[in-house]
Amino acid sequence: MGLQYLGLQQVNGPLIFLDHVQDVSFDEMVEIACDDGTKRMGRVVQIDGERAVIQVFEGTNALSLKNTRTRFLGKPMEMPLSKEVLGRVFSGAGKPIDGLGEIYASKSMDINGQPLNPVSRVYPRNYINTGISSIDALTTLIRGQKLPIFSGSGMPHNELAVQLVKQAKISEGDGKNFGIVFAAMGVKNDVADYFKRSFEEAGVMDRVVMFVNLANDPIIERILTPRCALTVAEYLAFEHDMHILVILTDITSYCEALREFSSSKGEIPGRKGYPGYLYSDLASLYERAGIVHGAKGSVTQIPILTMPNDDITHPIPDLTGYITEGQIVLDRNLHQMGVYPPVGVLPSLSRLMKDGIGEGYTRKDHSDVSNQLFACYAKVQDARSLASVIGEDELSDTDKKYMKFGSLFETYFLSQGFDSNRDICETLDLGWNLLSVLPREELDRVDDEVLDLYYDHDRAVTMFDLRDAAIIQEMKAAGR
Repeated sequence: MGLQYLGLQQVNGPLIFLDHVQDVSFDEMVEIACDDGTKRMGRVVQIDGERAVIQVFEGTNALSLKNTRTRFLGKPMEMPLSKEVLGRVFSGAGKPIDGLGEIYASKSMDINGQPLNPVSRVYPRNYINTGISSIDALTTLIRGQKLPIFSGSGMPHNELAVQLVKQAKISEGDGKNFGIVFAAMGVKNDVADYFKRSFEEAGVMDRVVMFVNLANDPIIERILTPRCALTVAEYLAFEHDMHILVILTDITSYCEALREFSSSKGEIPGRKGYPGYLYSDLASLYERAGIVHGAKGSVTQIPILTMPNDDITHPIPDLTGYITEGQIVLDRNLHQMGVYPPVGVLPSLSRLMKDGIGEGYTRKDHSDVSNQLFACYAKVQDARSLASVIGEDELSDTDKKYMKFGSLFETYFLSQGFDSNRDICETLDLGWNLLSVLPREELDRVDDEVLDLYYDHDRAVTMFDLRDAAIIQEMKAAGR
């Protein structure tokens, strides 16, 4: 049975304190027997001499200071694993909640992961096709990369997460070795139902492992959720040679839970009340993405976070940006204009895309069209700023052409709709058609040989004039 401790020294929020405890380890699992015979689980989160601080997963309501019995299990929290986890729905603490019974585990793994030797990492190369032009062309997601999405309150990041799950695929093979681990933290019931219903309606649930932590669940469970999800991802990637895309939403909810937990332990707060170890804690999650030498599988991460007050200098996006390899920023102005997905092109980047695109990966001209679209859209912002001062009628002919290009770019390239799934060739061809609206001499980021192949001004102008006319006709028919 093992040694049991009777009584508690102190109860504070989700934490209980025990004195005169020996031979326990940090992160060790604990079984807590209550007065009414029920049992709760917890883990050791702090050791100070012979005092142990234990985090109770189910909360500390009705725990007795005198009669509670505590037993240390001598092992960290582990996640039962098998290939059967695909298609299943779990709570934030890794318990099945889909009514299909327990997992028949082939093995169990520590949710904190195993230390990964940096020398054994393989540099990410191949890309993951998301079907979203603004991501595939301009901020390409590379297999093994960690590429966060910076959003804001009221922005369509939930819809974008669902679209990524529906459309994401690897570039080669039949997709049987591709899977998605989706972890939702601190979401409301209707949002959780939306995620699950959307995956089932899209017919992709059989390749998804879903973790759901609701807003009214204990904050302790919220801290465990991404670790359970990443443990499943590592198991499928490195034991079953699968390419796993991990989507974590919302990292801000996770950090808020971490702040509350840190406060209950009496730790000295850092920036905006978050614990001083927020950077290393986030790194312990993000750095579990990657490719390991000798393994056929990979773990790719897309953490989604909402920036409080749209402040990109807030500690959560700020520290995330330091750890990850780029970011995709959602733009509120584009969202208010009705653009979906509202990806802000200029502040977004993917630091690894340069080595995972081009001939042999996407298409030979990918780098050229990406660089030129960035450069032209930057000039669009300059022209718009100038127009706001002197008026659009006073702009030069070239600036007016950039204004037209910007409008077409946002209407046809950035805005593609929730159900639109473009392959990489369709995306790049659309990029060239948009660039061809501009005078050839303005395309200074592309060699003449490439322009000879793809530049066609007359065809592009005719194409977009016809599209605009069709849109106007549709609006008139709808009485708008």
